[in-house]
Amino acid sequence: MTKDLSSLSFEDALNELEKIVHNLETGQQKLEEAIISYERGALLQRYCEKKLNEAEARVKMIVKKDDQSLDTETFE
Repeated sequence: MTKDLSSLSFEDALNELEKIVHNLETGQQKLEEAIISYERGALLQRYCEKKLNEAEARVKMIVKKDDQSLDTETFE
């Protein structure tokens, strides 16, 4: 559960976040484990949000050229 976030795909991060939420909802973890899980979940939530924002920005950068074909602009 301590994987570096930068090595996770959006889908893997979201899957891990969903598991954390499920485990927290069941209430079966000890308090300290629940706190650690909650902290990891908060990091994953921010990571997923960042990835979605980046994807949205990339999609917005797709532009229609004069000849009606699509092109992309560099996203930094």
